[in-house]
Amino acid sequence: MIELDDDKARLDVERVHKWLASSYWTPGIERALVEKAIAGSQCLGAYLDGEQVGYARAITDHATFAWIADVWVEERMRGQGIGRRMLQWFLDHPDLKDIRRIALGTADAHGVYAALGFHPLLRPDRFMERLSPDYQARLRDMER
Repeated sequence: MIELDDDKARLDVERVHKWLASSYWTPGIERALVEKAIAGSQCLGAYLDGEQVGYARAITDHATFAWIADVWVEERMRGQGIGRRMLQWFLDHPDLKDIRRIALGTADAHGVYAALGFHPLLRPDRFMERLSPDYQARLRDMER
């Protein structure tokens, strides 16, 4: 049975780093940056018999806005609803359940998130982003 736990001390940071460094959204991310992101976020691990098989985090002010990031499920465990359970955990959490806007980005899991009430931005013309020059270069390299 999958156990969800938000104890950061229990996270297998080496495993989380390996997953994120191999992802399409943070390819090659440095371990120190992963550690800094963990320190500044509300994190959640998914565990099977004590082994970490999933990870997600929320960046939030706990009042008006949250960004869900780095949702990852070990490849052999995908398709079993673990990612959906992790997202639902955040949506049900007492500190997050009344937040008026929870956002995320995805290239390949729209159906998972739509089933939890997420939808494309209603007003995309009101949202902007600023990317660091290094990250812009990485994105250009990935498009090649």
